[in-house]
Amino acid sequence: MDIFVSTVRRLSQLCGIVAALTLAAAVLVVCQMVVLRYFLNESTVWQTEFTTYSIVGATLIGSPYVLLRRGHVNVDLLPIYLSHRARMVLAYLASFMALAFCAVLTYSGAELWLDAWRGGWTTDSIWRLPLWIAYAPIPVGIGLLCLQYVADLLCLATGREMPFGLEPGEQP
Repeated sequence: MDIFVSTVRRLSQLCGIVAALTLAAAVLVVCQMVVLRYFLNESTVWQTEFTTYSIVGATLIGSPYVLLRRGHVNVDLLPIYLSHRARMVLAYLASFMALAFCAVLTYSGAELWLDAWRGGWTTDSIWRLPLWIAYAPIPVGIGLLCLQYVADLLCLATGREMPFGLEPGEQP
């Protein structure tokens, strides 16, 4: 189990690096687009589409890293005032529901990606980007998010991590 958890954590960290690099590429392309459009008075063909798909892809690919770092929006008012046992129940319930949602999204995203791959779908722009490239971050990013939820659940079940980062009896 230690190998699984550490491997998933490393994958999540890698996802964070890939997401950051993808966002950096999007920023550079936007800068290039501004120079082309406003200073050189040339048209831009692929830059807007690249930037849009890059930002969405970075968001999806980066989601396992965000969960690893507990960066998702979390309202912790209720867990703070619950007993340790109730926190455990709430943590399991929230994690299992999120895992189920992500599993369905991964499956649906994989079907969409496969349809785009088999059908040779492309965007309607002049660039004609193959849509399987644009759809790939859905099953990849959310699938890895599922693995991070499983690793978190294992850590919660074995007592390696406390629910919501609160020790038993800890109150504000």
